[in-house]
Amino acid sequence: MALGHQVRVVKVDARPDYAHLYREIGPELWRAILAYSGGRRDVADDAVGEAFVRAMESSTRIRSPYPWLYRTAFRIAAAELRRDVRDVPEDAPYADDPATGDLMRAMRQLSPKARAAIYLHYQADLSIREVARLTGSSVAAVKGAALSRAQPAARAAGRGGGRP
Repeated sequence: MALGHQVRVVKVDARPDYAHLYREIGPELWRAILAYSGGRRDVADDAVGEAFVRAMESSTRIRSPYPWLYRTAFRIAAAELRRDVRDVPEDAPYADDPATGDLMRAMRQLSPKARAAIYLHYQADLSIREVARLTGSSVAAVKGAALSRAQPAARAAGRGGGRP
């Protein structure tokens, strides 16, 4: 599923069908959080799972589950990364593979917000406005702080860089 397309939210008893929503956006959300966390599978697993649990618990108060899930998962991951910054083990479970290893090592040099913007804009092919909406940031913050500062690292890894 392409992230840039609107997800149809199926409702059951006037509440979103989160099983359907998970099948629709869960894998892409997990990959976005994986990039945001610099390849930490444990953070991606926990953040996405917890975001869906919170959504199900609060479903009557959520108007738009798709952006809500993204913002919540990013916030949970950010909190986990702040908590772990002091004691990340040398053998942290990074998800580097031969196809993405250079990119992930370069991405770990960036801030988590820059990593999220890079992934969502260049890999998931979202507009800057959509990246801002999903991450709860302003368009200016995504453009300035995240994308323009992150382009040298993306170029160094052989990815992205030229797209406005």
